[in-house]
Amino acid sequence: MIALALLLFIAMDVVHYGNGFFRDDTTVVGEVAGQTLADSDYNNKVKELTTMFEEQSHQSELPAQYASYIQETAWQRMISDAIMNHEMDRLGLTVGTAEESDMIQGNNPNQQIVQAFQSADGQVDRARLNQFLARISQAKETDPTFIRWKAFLNQIVDAKRNEKYLSVVANGLYVNSLDAKDDYEAKNKLVNLQYVRLDYSSIPDNKVSVSDDDYQSYYNDHKQEFDNPEETRTLQYVSFNAAPSKGDSAAIKEQVEKLLPDFKTTKDDSTFVAMNADTKEPIVWKHKGQLDPKIDSLMLNASPGFVYGPYQSTGSFKIAKLIATETGPDSVKARHILLQVTVSLAATQKTADSIKQLIQSGKATFADIAQKYSIDKSSAEKGGEVGTFGRGAMVPQFEDAAFHGKKGDIKTVVSQYGVHIIEIEDQKGSQKVVKVAVVDKALTSSSATQSAAYSKAQAFLGKVNDNFTGEAASEKLAVLPAQNVTAMGSTLGQIPNAREVVRWAFKAKVGDVTDQVYTLGNQYVVAQLTEIRPKGILPLENVKAQIKPMVITHVKAKMLIDKFNAAKNGAVNLPQLAQKVGAAVVPLQNIVFANPVVPAGGAEYKLIGAAFGSSPGKLSAPLEGTAGVYVFSVDGFVKPAPLTNVVREQQQMGQMLAQRAEQMIFEALKDKANVKDYRSKFL
Repeated sequence: MIALALLLFIAMDVVHYGNGFFRDDTTVVGEVAGQTLADSDYNNKVKELTTMFEEQSHQSELPAQYASYIQETAWQRMISDAIMNHEMDRLGLTVGTAEESDMIQGNNPNQQIVQAFQSADGQVDRARLNQFLARISQAKETDPTFIRWKAFLNQIVDAKRNEKYLSVVANGLYVNSLDAKDDYEAKNKLVNLQYVRLDYSSIPDNKVSVSDDDYQSYYNDHKQEFDNPEETRTLQYVSFNAAPSKGDSAAIKEQVEKLLPDFKTTKDDSTFVAMNADTKEPIVWKHKGQLDPKIDSLMLNASPGFVYGPYQSTGSFKIAKLIATETGPDSVKARHILLQVTVSLAATQKTADSIKQLIQSGKATFADIAQKYSIDKSSAEKGGEVGTFGRGAMVPQFEDAAFHGKKGDIKTVVSQYGVHIIEIEDQKGSQKVVKVAVVDKALTSSSATQSAAYSKAQAFLGKVNDNFTGEAASEKLAVLPAQNVTAMGSTLGQIPNAREVVRWAFKAKVGDVTDQVYTLGNQYVVAQLTEIRPKGILPLENVKAQIKPMVITHVKAKMLIDKFNAAKNGAVNLPQLAQKVGAAVVPLQNIVFANPVVPAGGAEYKLIGAAFGSSPGKLSAPLEGTAGVYVFSVDGFVKPAPLTNVVREQQQMGQMLAQRAEQMIFEALKDKANVKDYRSKFL
């Protein structure tokens, strides 16, 4: 019966967590308040943010360093949504159909609706909004516009629910008249005092003997300060640099130099760049500040045909050729209709020409056709408007058409997105622009350089055994720290893209050395795990080195307190005490409780707090402060004028309280929700 009960208990646990005995559940990335978070939802959120970043940066592929930022942002948004939804569901906070309709079509619609369907007078264009709603009601669920609209509705509904929740919290906060009076007095009551201070710096650290009891006492008094929010690892590592050598650099430069004669004489610069450059940067018009700083001013003052280089910049050797110069507008305001290429490009271009003729003849308006046929739905909803933009904001084909026409022109161009029908609505400013062809060759390490660095790393790994630091010292290698690395960390000290080493560290034991040499960019790394810090209150041994300076200061405080207590015998006032301890009496005038700062001494909360709780004329006991140990005497207090408007003071305090609550509520809920992050198991 006992065995059966245990089996049932384990089986229930397996069912609850969705895990089997012999495999991890790789469909779950975490838990919030007992609710599992699916990896599909997490991956979708990562994809959504990645797409948004790519669109904003006009890059088809983001640099690797963005990945960890996007992953963390997606995770924080995911747990934020889960925590807030859980709390609002628990309280029964909902947004009804009537409320949702009012946010879209009511007298005071959501601000995002106003922005999307704004008329010339700044109000909502009701006709255009109703036309859009009618069209969306007929759309299929697979229509991209319908999908974006549903996502937008979910977003504003969630925002409305959040607003309701914060309102509930704010309405639960109350400041009474006694609170208001206390706060008024704390900000306006003044104290005048005198003190004698013995500085901690008067005792050298090497004259202080610290015992285990001193460490334990300090730790016990400050235990809550050592709450570790998540499990971490600390490593030490040795890095063998495989960066390009002088020989590698000379070889790359020579490659570029060999291209110079043909580069100068070629008539097809675009093809030459495509065939010979590493980055194959498109040749587009650029104004001052958009070129590489090393050639920016040079090209703007040169004549077409000028060639410069080789020069070294951003990790490459480059040669640059000025192709053309002209003076053009700073910015353009335009709208477009984007047609998808279906049967053939020629057929789509023919359709674009027909639409252009319809618009020019006045038989159709640009806005109507954009709303009906443009596949760029974000601009189609605004009649094709893409707003005002400068150079570099659009794809090259679109930009060339917009900046090389004149106001009122309608042009058709082809880009990787389809066929554009562009109307130039306005052009502003005037500046010199240039077209520059750049051929670059990345400065990379040769196989010989990489092999030499790897061989050194491998040899070190073979010798380490149990003496990592000793072996490093004997070979005169720098041992570098990587402290408090989290499970989702992606860096090792100053080295990026180190996920493999981090994953190893979270499977290793303290003292383990990596079982292989890790390749991290141009670095070959051998690491050792030196510390594991568990989640929760850290034990004393984990924080002993961290708290050593504070413990030394605390022991100094006890020594200085003893010195004061010995000197107080026979001293009836502060000047006598100061003379006996060899210090000066320092006066403090008009100190306010709400700003406990000692001039030229920094914040001294204990000193000022104790002074406001003391009676005038009495010599205080020695007090452990921030900069030293104090003995003080209060001369007197200056009371403020009576509070005449208690209600206003209550309102001001209430507003500040509500603002703090709004900022801190999520962290409080997060602590309560027991968030568990499993991403490191498969990322």
